[in-house]
Amino acid sequence: MRQIVSLNRKWAFTMDAAHDPTAMPKLPYFVNIPHSWNAIDGQDGAGDYYRGTCWYVKTLDREDIPTADRYYIEVCGANSSADLYVGGKKLAHHDGGYSTWRVDVTDALKDSTLVAIAVDNSENDRVYPQMADFTFYGGLYRNVNLIAVSESHFDLDYYGGPGLAVTPKITGKDAEVEIAAYLTNAKEGQSLRFTINLPCGCLVEKKEVPVSDTTVTLKIEDVHLWHGRKDPYLYTATVELLENGEVIDNVKTRFGCRTFEIDPERGFILNGEEYPLRGVSRHQDRWGFGNALLPEHHKEDMEYIYEVGATTIRLAHYQHDQYFYDLCDEYGMVVWAEIPYISGHLENGIENTVSQMKELIAQNYNHASIVVWGLSNEITMKGEKSPSLIENHRILNDLCHEMDKTRLTTMAIVSMCPQDAEYIRIPDTVSWNHYFGWYGGDTSMNGPWLDNFHAKNPTIPVGLSEYGCEALNWHTSNPQQGDYTEEYQAYYHEELIRQLFTRKYLWATHVWNMFDFGADARNEGGENGQNHKGLMTFDRKYKKDSFYAYKAWLSSDPFVHICGKRYVDRVEDVTKVTVYSNLPEVELFANGESLGKKAAADHFFYFDVPNKGVTKLMAVAGECCDESRIRKVDTFNEAYRLREKGAILNWFDITAPEGYFSLNDRISDIMANPQGMQLFGGMMQQMVKGGGSKSMMAGFDLKMSPGLMQMMGGFTVIRMVGLMGAAGVSMTKEQLLSLNAALNRIPKN
Repeated sequence: MRQIVSLNRKWAFTMDAAHDPTAMPKLPYFVNIPHSWNAIDGQDGAGDYYRGTCWYVKTLDREDIPTADRYYIEVCGANSSADLYVGGKKLAHHDGGYSTWRVDVTDALKDSTLVAIAVDNSENDRVYPQMADFTFYGGLYRNVNLIAVSESHFDLDYYGGPGLAVTPKITGKDAEVEIAAYLTNAKEGQSLRFTINLPCGCLVEKKEVPVSDTTVTLKIEDVHLWHGRKDPYLYTATVELLENGEVIDNVKTRFGCRTFEIDPERGFILNGEEYPLRGVSRHQDRWGFGNALLPEHHKEDMEYIYEVGATTIRLAHYQHDQYFYDLCDEYGMVVWAEIPYISGHLENGIENTVSQMKELIAQNYNHASIVVWGLSNEITMKGEKSPSLIENHRILNDLCHEMDKTRLTTMAIVSMCPQDAEYIRIPDTVSWNHYFGWYGGDTSMNGPWLDNFHAKNPTIPVGLSEYGCEALNWHTSNPQQGDYTEEYQAYYHEELIRQLFTRKYLWATHVWNMFDFGADARNEGGENGQNHKGLMTFDRKYKKDSFYAYKAWLSSDPFVHICGKRYVDRVEDVTKVTVYSNLPEVELFANGESLGKKAAADHFFYFDVPNKGVTKLMAVAGECCDESRIRKVDTFNEAYRLREKGAILNWFDITAPEGYFSLNDRISDIMANPQGMQLFGGMMQQMVKGGGSKSMMAGFDLKMSPGLMQMMGGFTVIRMVGLMGAAGVSMTKEQLLSLNAALNRIPKN
């Protein structure tokens, strides 16, 4: 019988890239798997985390492993390339840091054998990802196992797959379930036993066939459908390999029976019912751990996602841990699964996109939660017309449909890609990454932009794959785009929820992101090394107010939440207090005195609260209540205000005479003024003069296309200059002050 032995404990670790795989490291540092060497330097900013080759080495003694005919080492995640040495001999190389791979090591094992794995996350031009807004943590960050099997066994070699594929087909009230088993070294006289069981273990149907019949169809009468969060019902399929009446190997998987379609007008339809997909995206890392997560971390993440009420998760931007896909099945999440074909097309990377897609599909085919395979993300950052890029997408799209005839394809398109780009027509569905209201533009632009695309492309199902804005522990009563306050993030998501959740045709919407995550190249918001667009903090200790905005719309568990709990000191005599609830009416009390009851169809309740001394607030909705407090102060508490580290100027240091422009004004407003257009247009021409790398910002060509101008119009000048600094286009303090002085002379009218 198959036995799986964990090899996670006590690996000798060295960062000496030139280590000899025939020996233990000279000065070993012992670690347990999962492990990442970038758990600290990949989260502290400056983009200087170590990218290179590190080694994991351990001795495998035969007396510690079970007796078997064949042995495989299984690596569930080594980022991003790896070489396996057993007994000093190189047995395998693997490219792709997010999938499982296995190697037959039988012939290399001795009584005592040295196992060495070289893991490499260095830059190259052929293995994805290479350019993206997240940290590419190096390490053996998922389990490493030894699998012991008989000579005849279920396949362990085909792209890390589980050895069986289950394909349910709904026919009326019943289901016909095709189960395909994949065998290695099968022998005449052996047989296969296929069974389907209920969650309680009760038998549904069983069939035993000769070993040559590797595919059978079993029937489930009066089938119990998997129906998302409402009813995530799972059956179990088991296949046993028998020889002389004894089981010599077996494999099993859970599966769900469901139908789905994606309609360009009605959105997502599950089992014949409209089932709106409104949810979040998730990265697989955490503060202090990098991407070396433990099972309890995955489970906690799922529980938070479930609490917020999400019906869907986009598992970005790569294959996630099998345990998390299992949780998605169990919790009823509808999943978008994708490969890390991201940001910039690599001419030498086509083969790697194909191998990563094959692994993604082979390893995840049986998960009921997955409905779409993602081809790419923001791949046109450097342009959409490359013939190689277009052909790469055709190859991947055809591959997905060849390997899986039950699911659809999709991709996430960067905001400024032209709507008529050729590659947009390749997948079955599309989604866009839009940040109007954060990276330029205005929050009000999101819904109309999607309406326009939908009107021009009525047969293409469209969704929103990314949207969001950053928030840290900064606060204000006058939130502005780009201020990183919790209040602006709450305002942003209120506006986006109103626009997105009332548009039935959107097949799916995914907030970017459920949790703050590591992005070591980022140096903004006052806490470097992270992207802070999460509805929760990186350490999962704090739910931002925007978390509750979604909970109010998506969750059926009654609650009430007062926003601004970290914003205590306030200068205004009357302050706005926002309350979120999924109940129809909220009453707010200030020091025990009722400020009245309010109803809100959009679940957002706004109260004007007198601000005198210390005020204890209590919100009551049905049987739910929540408490907070505010305190009147004479001057603004500077601890609430972001001061950018290393910033040349902060927005509150800029002179802004009444009725005149300044660096704090939006580019669109300045450009609408003839004098402003002349001044600002000249400045932009100087910035991009001569083209080259300095005419690019975060991969976008700064030469003013209409789409780019529309987005950038929402930026204030000071914020645009700050973002351009990350791309090497900078202005000195003197230049900024001079520009501000010139703007101060231009009347707004």
